[in-house]
Amino acid sequence: MPRRQFVTFSGVIGAATVLAGTAAGSAAAATGPVPTDPDYGSCSTPPPGGAAPCPPAQMQSLCGSPADKDPLWQDVQYCANGTVPPPPQTKPECLRTTANYVVLHGKPENHHNYLLLPTCRVTGIECPFIETPAAPNYWNEAWQTARSGGSVPVQYGDIGLGINSQGARRYNQLHIHMAGIRPSTQRRLQELESMGRMATQPSHWADPANQAAVSGPPGAGDRTYRILRLPNLTQNLFTLLYQNVVRPQGLNMANQTLIVVPKMTTAGFAQEFYVLNSDTSLHGGTSTCDYLLVYT
Repeated sequence: MPRRQFVTFSGVIGAATVLAGTAAGSAAAATGPVPTDPDYGSCSTPPPGGAAPCPPAQMQSLCGSPADKDPLWQDVQYCANGTVPPPPQTKPECLRTTANYVVLHGKPENHHNYLLLPTCRVTGIECPFIETPAAPNYWNEAWQTARSGGSVPVQYGDIGLGINSQGARRYNQLHIHMAGIRPSTQRRLQELESMGRMATQPSHWADPANQAAVSGPPGAGDRTYRILRLPNLTQNLFTLLYQNVVRPQGLNMANQTLIVVPKMTTAGFAQEFYVLNSDTSLHGGTSTCDYLLVYT
């Protein structure tokens, strides 16, 4: 089965259920130790500091095999354990390597275009492992990395984090874009907040009243997003998206895009985040974060 083939909604639920059972199915698993079930195992490419929790073997059809040759996955393996990618691929510049993730340059390379990638084999947003308590909180890791004072700060007036859907991405190793975002996007989101046009609880995220158009680059038109405001990123956004939007709406996780915009004022970071989700099931919706993020 090609890696880029869409995962059916029923398949995602089934695999997620299997993993939830393996992970002991309790809320305590979110902060407890990684399950010792043999299916969990460690990554085949343990990063410095020990192996991160990874998708179990039965999820390889949904989350990818460690033997895959995706270029970004090969870059991760080079940063994590020194495995040199085969020609003509060149060695990447490893900007940061931890047990849970590595940070690489995006394309084009500049000071406001970076990628955060799991050290485990995770093809992308369709992998049900990332919704489980065992998964690292990649979004919070991305924010802590990209913020002012972070280990790889995004040098731009406003920061945006984003992930594309399965169909919109080019490479099949999960990567969160850490890039700039237009001032007009920041202003629009604050305007919508003042109008009460966004959810303040995840359970209301999918409500039509919390959907609004946000403009992209000049000439690209508006796109419609479901908008949620959060005080922090301590909750797993993939889990919130699946439980509050995808599952109740009968949607496909593989089709979703997620964008995180830290709220900024003249005094600096306002200790809040706008979380935008969209897909092509929405009128004027999109499955890519590229309308809002600034890479060049």
